[in-house]
Amino acid sequence: MHNPLLRKFLLVLTFFYGLSVFGNSVEVSSEEKGKDLKTEIDEYIQHHLKDSHDFSLFSYTDEAGEIHHVGLPLPIILWDNGLVVFSSSKFHHGEELVTVGDNTYKLYHGKIYKTDSEGTITYDEKHHATNDKPLDFSMTKSVVMIIITGLIMFFLFRGLARSYRTNGGIAKGAGRFFEPIILYIRDDIAIATIGEKKYQKYMPFLLTIFFFIWFLNMFGLTPLGVNVTGNIAITTALAILTFLITNLSATKTYWKHLVDPLGHSMPWYAKIPLYIILIPIELLGLFIKPFSLLIRLYANMQAGHIVIMSLIGLMFIFKNWIGSSLSFGLAFAISLIEILVAVLQAYIFTMLSALYFGFASEEHDHEEAPLV
Repeated sequence: MHNPLLRKFLLVLTFFYGLSVFGNSVEVSSEEKGKDLKTEIDEYIQHHLKDSHDFSLFSYTDEAGEIHHVGLPLPIILWDNGLVVFSSSKFHHGEELVTVGDNTYKLYHGKIYKTDSEGTITYDEKHHATNDKPLDFSMTKSVVMIIITGLIMFFLFRGLARSYRTNGGIAKGAGRFFEPIILYIRDDIAIATIGEKKYQKYMPFLLTIFFFIWFLNMFGLTPLGVNVTGNIAITTALAILTFLITNLSATKTYWKHLVDPLGHSMPWYAKIPLYIILIPIELLGLFIKPFSLLIRLYANMQAGHIVIMSLIGLMFIFKNWIGSSLSFGLAFAISLIEILVAVLQAYIFTMLSALYFGFASEEHDHEEAPLV
């Protein structure tokens, strides 16, 4: 897509589509349930941030006052003394029960519980549901988008590799856009932080993690309402991969520095008081690094969605052209910034992962390292 006017048109169209979806959902639910508008907006934002068993595009109310949801249901796959499979549309967004055989299931706050014919949910003293839960292997919208992103990456870079073979190392098509990005990751991230000797074994992971996060972040800005990288379980899994690769590929120098950070730079009896402080800090750093990765990505993407949806929600609270226009302008500006944030967060995660790999693969004479 080389036409800048077409890109701007699609961006504006996407924003207005998301705006219409938000307005439809808020107005319908407020009229039907009689809740305060601010409460409805807060509930809608919380619903948008959570994973779900279907893709909900929009809803409308017919002449009889019945709400109809338009979207794409996903399969429910449960293991409850045997395999149980049915469509998520049978739940009608948690409004109805589903009976399969002798068991009745209810969708409650995004989780599936076993219940009775009345849909009873029991609670403990902390108001947590105590109903039995079957093993849930259902495909949520986050899982579907991860699979779609993986397929896009596979066919995209497979085509890029094929164009290299058939055109003498010259990229064609979409590969011409992604080739400079790949070279940048190789030259300015991998080689610069890991070194020319060992960077190649980390390149597959660095390229995968960058484009995986970037593509998922961009999907999160579409009207599909997919907030995959705003899910702390996803960012935790990505950070664990970086943690495992860092420590499993680490050299002896890395581990020696971890347990003996001062080396032979001073007598052993003088190091004991310092090691009481230094060694716990070094060991704690092993877990602080991946924790900072997962929290940074999760918090930034989550915050971006909350800000945009909150600004759009203000338009329905103000209900005047001045306040609504300001809210629209701010929401549109934040949407443009989020496009930059989407690639920036992918870059930061990749850069920090490469730095950790560089520390773990570094080899030098520990004993001759100067004491600062």
